[in-house]
Parts: sequence; C-alpha cells; structure tokens
Amino acid sequence: MMKTLHETADPVEVEVGAAPYLKHAVVHNDGSITERLQRVDWENLAHELDNYGSALLPKLLTSQECQALSALYAHNELFRSRVVMARHGFGRGEYKYFSYPLPDLIGDLRSALYPQLAPIANRWHQSMNIDVRFPQQHAAFIDRCHAAGQLRPTPLLLQYGVDDYNCLHQDLYGEHVFPLQAAILLSEPGRDFSGGEFVMTEQRPRMQSRPEVVPLTQGDAVVFAVHNRPVQGQHGTYRVNLRHGVSRIRSGSRHTLGVIFHDAL
Repeated sequence: MMKTLHETADPVEVEVGAAPYLKHAVVHNDGSITERLQRVDWENLAHELDNYGSALLPKLLTSQECQALSALYAHNELFRSRVVMARHGFGRGEYKYFSYPLPDLIGDLRSALYPQLAPIANRWHQSMNIDVRFPQQHAAFIDRCHAAGQLRPTPLLLQYGVDDYNCLHQDLYGEHVFPLQAAILLSEPGRDFSGGEFVMTEQRPRMQSRPEVVPLTQGDAVVFAVHNRPVQGQHGTYRVNLRHGVSRIRSGSRHTLGVIFHDAL
C-alpha cells in the first residue's frame, strides 16, 4: 500500500477537541465559498489541469480569512497531530493535521471544491483506465474512505521559517485517493516572506522531469494533481507522475492551508 511521504513518520500527537470560538473564528465577508466558486471559469481550470497538472484559483480567500486561519496554528486543541519535517527527512518546517470537526471555513472549502473537481477526476481515471469513480458529493466519498479504515482527517496547516522548505512528495495516505488537492497561501509574498515558491515536477516515461513553479499571492489557491495525470501521446494516453513541494524560505515566515479530499489510515 502506498503512503504519503508525510505519513511515514510517527507524528507527535496533540490533544483533540476544537474550541467552539475558534471553530467559528473565520467569517465569510466576500460571499460564501460556494458563491465564490460559482464565479470560477471551470472549463479553463480543467484545461489548465489537463495540460499542466495544476491550475490557479486567484483570491479564493480574503486577507482577513488568511490571517485568521494562520492564527489557528497556535491552538493545539484544533489538531490531531504535529509533524516536524527535519525529524523525518521531509525538509524543514512543520505542519499540523486538523482533527474533526474541522473549522467551518475548511469544511466549506472541502465540500464546495470537491463537486467541481469530481468530474475532472472521473474523466482522468477513465483516460488512465482506472476503474475507480468518484461520487458527486464529498460526504459520500468520505464515507467510502471511512468504510476502508481511512478515518483521520487530512486538511493541514503548514508553517515555515527562514531556510525551511518542503521536499517533493505525494499525499496518498491509503487505498482511496482523490486525484486532485488544493493548497492556499495564507501569507503575503514580499511582505511576510520571500522565497518559498510552490514547485511541482512531472516525470514522463523515458524523459527528464519537467519543473513547474506556480506563483501565488495571499489567498490564492492552487489545485493540482496528487499522483498521476493523463497525457495524450502519439500511441494513446499514458500516465505521468507528479510531485509537489516548496522551495527554501529566504526571509520571514510562510503559512499554507492544505486541502486534501481523502482521509488517512
């Protein structure tokens, strides 16, 4: 069974149980997440994902929401575990996985993004001759994960300081893997930090890896392939393998929200 690089460690557990006032600390002041996603050109986003394995959702979150989410990092009661990357060879920096129940905004992001991405995920699986198909609603997919023993929530907050970085990896976590995920930059480049670019690599058969750097500003989300994506070749469709990471932080500090749609063993 394949696991994420970040799940090979024995993370330090922290107390579970979200404080009610923190659960509702983030307030939508630019319309609900669902309303914001209705303004997205999903045809163009699907085209970007098909061609590059990643696509940008500019300003999905407001600066106030980004700041409020970053502030949650200090509240251990919201999280199920903490991972210090250097202890396990994952890079430098640290991250924490949220426990259930998720903060409202994170739960909204998960449940509202998934239905927009499920048709793309199903089309990719069909192209790659993978039999698994995904239900239209996220709750039904989570039921599938939980029935297979993947019970641990995977949304996470990542925190980086000077000289921190995240090695190239894949967030797989178990048998049931949704092929797309999202990362949202909560800090402002040039003000809060420098460096720290979101990086992807793509390995095609018998070819060298292709790098892709996705420029992000505060509140931007990048949707990207977790593991494989289909590519049309001269002799049919084949799979390419993708990994993602973060380059070295040159100055300041950087926070990121990771939105993964499958739960973990």
